[in-house]
Amino acid sequence: MIGTLAQKVLLVDDEPDILELLKYNLEREGYVVHTALNGREGIKIAKAERPDLIVLDIMMPGMDGVEVCNLLRQMPEFKRTLITFLTARSEDYSQIAGFDAGADDYITKPVRPKVFISKVKALLKRSGTDRPDGPNLEANGVRVDLERVMVTVGEVEMHLPKKEFELLVLLMSKPGKVFKRDEIYGQVWGNDLFVGDRTIDVHIRKLREKIGDDRIRTVKGIGYTFEA
Repeated sequence: MIGTLAQKVLLVDDEPDILELLKYNLEREGYVVHTALNGREGIKIAKAERPDLIVLDIMMPGMDGVEVCNLLRQMPEFKRTLITFLTARSEDYSQIAGFDAGADDYITKPVRPKVFISKVKALLKRSGTDRPDGPNLEANGVRVDLERVMVTVGEVEMHLPKKEFELLVLLMSKPGKVFKRDEIYGQVWGNDLFVGDRTIDVHIRKLREKIGDDRIRTVKGIGYTFEA
């Protein structure tokens, strides 16, 4: 089990009051906290400190959170870093924009410290146990290398964002099985996370764009299955 004392969290928000509130509550829980007031400063600190979790405000002047997330995901050292958004925008927009940029989750404003801490703990707890043990997975022209955290489709190798990878591993663990939505939430996001209703749908859409529409089938009203 990974302890929280050594775990680093980077908070990026242009509102000093929010930074102070979240920093105070995280430090009370034993986390090492770094803060930045804008996106460029956030990227600089991320490179220097290599945090376990980056919390990005979406609406920031100069460079918004989506831009920051996109830039970080283009850097090999941040392909698997946990990234979550703070947003006051509508739920649907936040999920789509955030997940398209490669985010793992989102938290809505106004931020409630207890909910925030609960989500941070759940995200970081799962980060230490998300990689399955055992042989590689292979089905229907897709190969998942669990040691390298690499997905190969045909001759094309790719690194997927954390939650997309976890979702694909789950579906491919039993090709042909219909995974119910509640089961997917519990296995990939954890039952103690506050995720929106469209979270799975957005991730499935992103996976289909990368591995092909015909490999993941929707079972209407029930869930999803990976076609063997």
